[in-house]
Amino acid sequence: MPDAYLYHGRGLDSPAVRHVAITPSNGSDLPERPRVIYCLAAGNAVLRDEAGIELTYALHQGQILPLSPVRVLASGTTATLCGWI
Repeated sequence: MPDAYLYHGRGLDSPAVRHVAITPSNGSDLPERPRVIYCLAAGNAVLRDEAGIELTYALHQGQILPLSPVRVLASGTTATLCGWI
């Protein structure tokens, strides 16, 4: 299928073009920072931002969290997540 927007610039307000599974890790940052986090299965998500601050979010299935975290920690994360890039 042709991409009608192939020659248009993509900005932060543009829709994502890929989705990636997120594997929580205490020792590694995400290989690529997503635009947002999407919750596939409800639970807690412990996220680290670029300032190194970690917060726990209680997420519902289907919830979109408009945050681009550096890391999703394994300790405390019970939700199943994917990222939209």
